[in-house]
Amino acid sequence: MTQQHTPLAVAIMGPTASGKTASALAIARAIPSEIVSVDSALVYRGMDIGTAKPTPDELASVPHHLIDIIDPLDAYSVMQFRADAIRLVGEIAARGRLPLLVGGTMMYFKGLSDGLDDLPSADAAVRARIELDAARLGWPALHARLAGLDPATAARLAPNDAQRINRALEIIELSGQPMSALLARREKTALPFRLTSFALEPSDRAVLHRRIAQRFEQMLGRGDDDEQGIVAEVARLRARGDLSPSLPSMRCVGYRQSWDYLDGRIDRAALRETGIVATRQLAKRQLTWLRSMPERIVIDCLGPDPAGIMLDHLAAQHVQEGQP
Repeated sequence: MTQQHTPLAVAIMGPTASGKTASALAIARAIPSEIVSVDSALVYRGMDIGTAKPTPDELASVPHHLIDIIDPLDAYSVMQFRADAIRLVGEIAARGRLPLLVGGTMMYFKGLSDGLDDLPSADAAVRARIELDAARLGWPALHARLAGLDPATAARLAPNDAQRINRALEIIELSGQPMSALLARREKTALPFRLTSFALEPSDRAVLHRRIAQRFEQMLGRGDDDEQGIVAEVARLRARGDLSPSLPSMRCVGYRQSWDYLDGRIDRAALRETGIVATRQLAKRQLTWLRSMPERIVIDCLGPDPAGIMLDHLAAQHVQEGQP
């Protein structure tokens, strides 16, 4: 398939609060487009406030995909995302529109561009031993253990990210090698489309931190009786009776802190503080992921017109390829 006949897709990556959605919507106003969400939290139905899900008006203005597709009780893997994204890019391109892959779940972007890994399968006995160590020592201690064995992977994970710390330690025990080394050796899988990747990154981290704080305060609303606040949203989810804080959905930033608040473990001031800190840590990990993606085109998310810069890049690329 020649380059001219290979569909083009555009990735808009960046940390939380970097303005990815606004940029995507601006591009969609200039070029007929459809948005494919690359966000492991937006897949869940009923989780709208804490995930900063696009508003009903935004969803109506441009076709969106991979939003509200599963129940919070279920899981959605990188393998599922990759298959869905490749299918959707083909369908969107066939409709004569530009696929925009928009989000901050860097593991999804890496899985899409680099292909799926050939890591050892899960071993229940090994996982159980790791969980016993965690119960005795705490997940931060196991994160420190991982940092000594696989610093590259540990740098991408939060100290309490039980699921991923467990998996990384499990891989080391089963293979005798760090996960980062195994991933680095996998062969890059060719995609059936061309991918231009933009990364919205802050020129001033302090400004991004202020945006994060402002966004989390907006999510909290006026109080826990405010139907628009994240605490009320988590209370409604808890009232179902079948969810628990150990589920991937409820471990999303903001949700696990709100769950602790509703359990009485923290007060509202601590909810605000821990939620903001956790979101900043998420942004730091997202930026760490981005630095491992040399093919990205970096754009200052604090600049006056990030979407305009992206459109200029796309127009120049169009001319260079000799397309009319």
